[in-house]
Amino acid sequence: MNPPSSLPIVPTPEAPAGPIVPQHRLSKSRFLAGLQCHKRLYLEIHSPELATPPTPDRRAIMDMGTDVGVLAREFFSGGVLVEETHRQIPAALTRTAQLVADPTVPAIFEGAFVWQGIVVRVDAIERLDATRWRLIEVKATSKVKATHLDDLTIQSAVLEGAGLLIDGCYLMHLNTQYVFLGGDLNLAEMFALDNMTDEIRARRPLVQPQLEEMWEVLQQPEPPAIDPDGHCYQPYECPFWDYCTKEKSARWVFYLPGGSKLQKALMQEGVDNIDDIPDHVQLSDIQQHVKANVEWISPLLRTRLQSVRYPVHHLDFETFMPAIPVFAHTRPYRPIPFQWSNHIEYEDGTVVHHQFLCVDGRDPREELAQKLLDSLGEAGSVCVYSEYERFLLFALGDFLPHLKPALSKVVRRLWDLLSVIQQHYYHPEFEGSFSIKNVLPALVPKLAYDDLTIQNGAVAAVMYQKMVFSETDLMERAQIAQALEEYCGRDTWAMVELRRVLMGRVEGAFL
Repeated sequence: MNPPSSLPIVPTPEAPAGPIVPQHRLSKSRFLAGLQCHKRLYLEIHSPELATPPTPDRRAIMDMGTDVGVLAREFFSGGVLVEETHRQIPAALTRTAQLVADPTVPAIFEGAFVWQGIVVRVDAIERLDATRWRLIEVKATSKVKATHLDDLTIQSAVLEGAGLLIDGCYLMHLNTQYVFLGGDLNLAEMFALDNMTDEIRARRPLVQPQLEEMWEVLQQPEPPAIDPDGHCYQPYECPFWDYCTKEKSARWVFYLPGGSKLQKALMQEGVDNIDDIPDHVQLSDIQQHVKANVEWISPLLRTRLQSVRYPVHHLDFETFMPAIPVFAHTRPYRPIPFQWSNHIEYEDGTVVHHQFLCVDGRDPREELAQKLLDSLGEAGSVCVYSEYERFLLFALGDFLPHLKPALSKVVRRLWDLLSVIQQHYYHPEFEGSFSIKNVLPALVPKLAYDDLTIQNGAVAAVMYQKMVFSETDLMERAQIAQALEEYCGRDTWAMVELRRVLMGRVEGAFL
């Protein structure tokens, strides 16, 4: 790989390499945590047991990032991996120093470096000549984000502080326009390489004062008094959110839907509770419903509910979005449906259930689409809960031109229950959210998802990939398949029950 050369980055007066002896060791992840919130950094070091463990879908995202990083190493011919783990830092530092000193090593992966008590493990550094190196950070994302630049900045500071001359900082990320045609991946097309040297140079003077602030915070006997708000989710969700909000009321103004600007403005004015929002504050319809905190039924709800045509099909897809394409004619992060459920309600109240689940590692799309068309037939509304199914049907039609006319007819039959509820009904237990995970427990408590092994679509995607792409035995695969069928089936049966309950509410309200 030979990206264009750039001017060397050298230590600046604002970021000297002079030694200090900090009380607590930092890493690049802790440095980034400190940029997000000093309280988060303090808790990560002094009280890590207060953090909420990552969810299965969050762990899957982290694993996906690891997989992309491993694949990116193939881009650098002859590179050497520092195999010592994060629990073996002294050995990793020694091994890295040996590789840096060996002129026959063209690139180093997961090299360990330390400066001012900050330890970083670097995705890749590429040797240019006897003294100059390029720094490459690999991200499993489709574009450059501000936090990526902060990541590169602290790495460049540490590497140069450790004595390396860095001649360019690059961000390597996925190109979502790359179409995998089958066979071997074309890494030159799948990865984009962005030269961020100028941006990193501009950030470098900020590193030293940022570090000094962090060291000062960490020396305090108590965490800083920082109130939770929107910063807790930017750039990533803070693992201490539950701890920091445990005393907050269910009517905390931060839970008001529809935008952080209004929430922040209200909190700055001392309004901490939704019930205390002054009448002069302009609120959207949904915000008004949340503030009123009572059930609301639109006079038009009956008409909308009666607009369906029988037999009413209730359709839900489950998908996964691999960062690294696994099927021909797919792109990074392209949603691939692997499962559907269809509960069919006839005019006399009879309900029949059809379903499909691909249980092996082949491309499921053509069989999934054909069996779905057989199930849907050509009559009746197709009830869905979002626009996602519409998008997936169009995508299937693009991939399967011979089925596109039939799939386009299905799109014209779609009837979105989500939009009906959003426009014509509100229940206080929704708490401002129209996710089916909030709506269903409020209206049909017996169908809440807490009795299921799989309780959301992100976990469904994780379990599907485990079932078909990991080494699992027959018993475990059968258990995962059953859990997937129960979850997807619950989503479509939920729509049947929601339509029935809503019609009952209408009849009770307008007798």
